[in-house]
Amino acid sequence: MNYFSRRLTSLSFAWVLGAFVAAGPCLSAEIDFNTQIRPILAAKCFHCHGPDEGAREAGLRLDTQEGAFEDLGGYAAVVGGDAAASELLKRVRSEDPDIRMPPPDQGPVLSQEEQAALEAWVQQGAKYKTHWAFEPPVKSEVPNAVADFSKAPRASSAIDHFVRERLRNVSEQPPSQLADRYTLIRRLSLDLTGLPPTVEEADAFAADDSPVAYERLVDRLLASPAFAEHVGRDWLDLARYADTNGYEKDRPRTIWPYRDWVLQAIAADEPFDRFSIAQLAGDMLPNATAEDRIATGFHRNTMLNEEGGIDPLEYRFYAMVDRVATTGTVWMGLTTGCAQCHTHKYDPITHTDYYALMALLNNADEPEMAVETEAVEAAEVALQKQIDAEENRLVKRYLTNLPRPTADPKPVAAESSKATPAENVEESIANAFRGWLEIQINEAAEWSNLRPEQMKSTTPYFERLPDDSILAGGDVSKRDVYELEFNPKAPVSALRLEVLPDPSLPANGPGMAYYEGRKGDFFLSEFKVFWNGKPIALENASHDYGKISVGSGDAAASSVLDGEGSTGWSTSGREGQASQLVVNLKERIDPAAGENDAENPATLRIEMLFERHFAAPLGRFRISATDSDQAMAATSMPVDLLQQLAGIESTEEAEALPGYADLQRLFLDSSDLLKEPRKRLDSLRRQVPTPPRTMVFTERPAEHPRATHRHHRGEFLQVKELVEPDIPSLFGGLGDERPHNRLELARWLVSEENPLVARVMVNRIWRSLLGSGFVRTDGDFGTQSEPPSHPALLDYLAIEWIENGWSMKWLYREMVLSTTYRQASEKDPDFDPTNRWLSRGPRFRLAAEAIRDQNLAISGTISRQFGGPSVYPPQPGSVTALAYGSGKWEPSVGADRYRRSLYTFRKRTAPFAAYTVFDAPTGEACAARRQRSDTPLQALTLLNDEMFLETARQLAEKTVADAGDGAEATLIATQLFRHVLIRPAEKAEQEMMLDFYNDQIAAKVSPAQAWFLLARALMNTDEAITKP
Repeated sequence: MNYFSRRLTSLSFAWVLGAFVAAGPCLSAEIDFNTQIRPILAAKCFHCHGPDEGAREAGLRLDTQEGAFEDLGGYAAVVGGDAAASELLKRVRSEDPDIRMPPPDQGPVLSQEEQAALEAWVQQGAKYKTHWAFEPPVKSEVPNAVADFSKAPRASSAIDHFVRERLRNVSEQPPSQLADRYTLIRRLSLDLTGLPPTVEEADAFAADDSPVAYERLVDRLLASPAFAEHVGRDWLDLARYADTNGYEKDRPRTIWPYRDWVLQAIAADEPFDRFSIAQLAGDMLPNATAEDRIATGFHRNTMLNEEGGIDPLEYRFYAMVDRVATTGTVWMGLTTGCAQCHTHKYDPITHTDYYALMALLNNADEPEMAVETEAVEAAEVALQKQIDAEENRLVKRYLTNLPRPTADPKPVAAESSKATPAENVEESIANAFRGWLEIQINEAAEWSNLRPEQMKSTTPYFERLPDDSILAGGDVSKRDVYELEFNPKAPVSALRLEVLPDPSLPANGPGMAYYEGRKGDFFLSEFKVFWNGKPIALENASHDYGKISVGSGDAAASSVLDGEGSTGWSTSGREGQASQLVVNLKERIDPAAGENDAENPATLRIEMLFERHFAAPLGRFRISATDSDQAMAATSMPVDLLQQLAGIESTEEAEALPGYADLQRLFLDSSDLLKEPRKRLDSLRRQVPTPPRTMVFTERPAEHPRATHRHHRGEFLQVKELVEPDIPSLFGGLGDERPHNRLELARWLVSEENPLVARVMVNRIWRSLLGSGFVRTDGDFGTQSEPPSHPALLDYLAIEWIENGWSMKWLYREMVLSTTYRQASEKDPDFDPTNRWLSRGPRFRLAAEAIRDQNLAISGTISRQFGGPSVYPPQPGSVTALAYGSGKWEPSVGADRYRRSLYTFRKRTAPFAAYTVFDAPTGEACAARRQRSDTPLQALTLLNDEMFLETARQLAEKTVADAGDGAEATLIATQLFRHVLIRPAEKAEQEMMLDFYNDQIAAKVSPAQAWFLLARALMNTDEAITKP
């Protein structure tokens, strides 16, 4: 017995072509491989005899014609044109459990229809075809199906002709009639804006008999900012958007500027190709703008682990795993993530292909950038004018006219608050300033910046900046070593390490701490110096500021000389500010001494160790040296001012320095004597807003590419061979004529070379409107997918969309203008129960956010503010109280309490309760579609959630007030009905509502409470939360 016969794995057989199953195969008709044979092989055979060489049994491969026809030692699985000689057919028909395929323990025997189809296919030559989704879309001629359904409403677009042709092939039942006007406006408003129409808008549309009334309504809704908010929510599901980092700590992050970029791009109808390129590689575009960089937040939406003891490189790898899977889902509709551990078992995506795709995405650093909003900029400008004016006033009053020294000057106290009664305050402060200046001049020494000849580190890479500072970038670890080599030209008695802020660093630096500890922190454990390869003894070290924020230990500069990696120097709490550490050598070193010359210069090597329980190396720093005879100490004086002071001898000379005004302000900010006069200035400075910082991508320098390796079984620690960046080989690769980088990947994804992207997006948008896509497996267009119900229409719309400039508004417009979309949604249980053939209009439950937004809208409380930071609508406090490290959920007040649900703060480990009940995703992974469930919790939420109670009460009060004093109960009840359901109430419905109201009054309930209870009941009806 041949071994391959035991290993044909059987998976559940998901589908067989509808007509094929109903009528059985016709052996004389040509069998289509993609629609009739591939589904059988994919479901029953590919698991053990497919693309994955690691799982392939007996060397048999059935996903390619070459593999199926291969000589296996005197026989072949498939012999084209000879069913009797084909081993595959013998095995699938065998009743012997040792012979049968699939084996009994793997699944049921193939059905008679399946066996007959395989036989007919083999007899016809067993021709293979490329999977339909991997072939370019083909634009078919629009069929003429009008005459076949004479009683059907008039077809209004090409969509209707394709739909009716497909419907004609499966039934003689005509499509449904058009929905009534009230149903149409509510359906369209909810689909395009996520909000219901007002009663006035609905009545106006119902009364408008213009032939273009519906078209005008569509255009008005597409132009509304609410369209971008509603459609943007679907895209944010794909982008796995959330306002926290996820994992155990799940701390807040600022990435709402990316969310706002998405909304603004959709509102402006940004073409989908540019929309995509900006999100994948906006930072790499020529003349990239701030908005282009913000767009790259798409792939910064991955989770970030800040748990103590983690390896940041490991979790960065897992973030890359997520990015590969998400890219495959969003732009290719493929389950690329299945190739992380091995070659894909069903689709032609190899294990190496997976890591080649990862390599294209892997060469980016992940900084934050400040986002200067118009409001922040305006506030900054206004406050800076006041600050400048106040500084000038204080300087002019206290620090302008300095007392001149006498012929025999005596030392002046640097800082004294004990002025004699005869002295006025101004004179006392002026004297103190002159004394302070003299001390700074006397202590100033000439420092020279050292330019490194060589730089290397264990993990980050270095960039030398024009001011001789060094900027570190890239990855970090919990033990990083920096090595810098210099060839000084002058003697050295002391070294100075300046730690400097930089906008590319977390919290502006100076450190690179990000995953744990304070953002922008660093921890310098050891500072060592070598001269011509030999260690140099260091006398002492000093700093201008030192503090450790996480853990215990001494932050003193001396800790960097003690040989203990657990101690060190940090400036925690002063993120975004410069500090310095000065080290004095025990003995001066002199390049002129010894045997060094121009060809063999003396080498000064500095090693810095950054070792902590979290990754915290330096981000930007500068090394300088002096040969001063005096022992040097660190000072808070900015280096550029020290350089100026080192070249003068008196305070009179200081007044001529370019930085004299800066010296005045430095004293102004630091002197205790000016604490009282400085209060208003300090208050103004505290009011200066801090621009939000959002998470972005930045491509690494070409000279510092990040290596990507294949990982055996997808394990972080199982690193194998280096992999070159490229697209999956099934698409032919990027070739040699263009660079293999993230920008070219983005361009390829939205080019005609990618046969999937337009189909995937058309399918996704069709599903959002009609309830089900042409391909029901939204995130999988591979060989395991269900074939499209209307393949010609899918391809037609894909090509038309591209030809119309990738306009998303055009695509939505085309779909909702069709008669197919406008059909009534009443269901015929005997025909097309799942609406697969689009015989009726769509009807399904609203999404979580739309349910809440609808209630806010009909109650008249909704805030229509567009964009901005996330808000905190009310929810049970216990939702976040039980999550690790969560602060108290403080509900927003004012208009923020009633913002659209899109703007709700999304915490991954404790999602907003009401949204979770209605199946909203958590943001932990890409959500190609939302599942729809029906549970008692949903009714209980609508009845008892604080927000729903509040909107029901507000709706009742508003309706009663609008009806006026003495209004009849019938009027109030029907108006409540209309606000919630838009359509007029039928007589029986009016009677039911009056009975409900009267029952409450009879039970001694106040009229106001009775109307509230009726409003709450109406909001909880199936019709209220369902698209009609």
